[in-house]
Amino acid sequence: MSPFLVMSLVFGLTFGQAASLCALSEYTIHVEKRECAYCLAINTTICAGFCMTRDSNGKKLLLKSALSQNVCTYKEMLYQTAMIPGCPRHTIPYYSYPVAVSCKCGKCNTDYSDCVNEKLRTNYCTKPQKLCKV
Repeated sequence: MSPFLVMSLVFGLTFGQAASLCALSEYTIHVEKRECAYCLAINTTICAGFCMTRDSNGKKLLLKSALSQNVCTYKEMLYQTAMIPGCPRHTIPYYSYPVAVSCKCGKCNTDYSDCVNEKLRTNYCTKPQKLCKV
């Protein structure tokens, strides 16, 4: 292997995260309950973007730790709670949701992240809408 190729490989593995474009992004969540009169549109922040990954075609040459498939995920987050308007007394009108404070490229943690990209997911209201600004 040529010295240039080896140095390029070492540089890419060491500084690859610097080329990542994982950052905070504004996002609107639409929340409604069957019992309540309104849908709540909540403006929040999520982590979104591109993280450097390594091609597994070179798996015979590289250590397993060098073959990570990173995602843009929370570094720090907090939870906010909003109240859905128009709910009857017997219904709990509160909805808690995550707010991203900072982001990182790393392994997807299913304890607090949805690690699956569903193409048929809907994020809209079927009832009259109220806006909640955070």
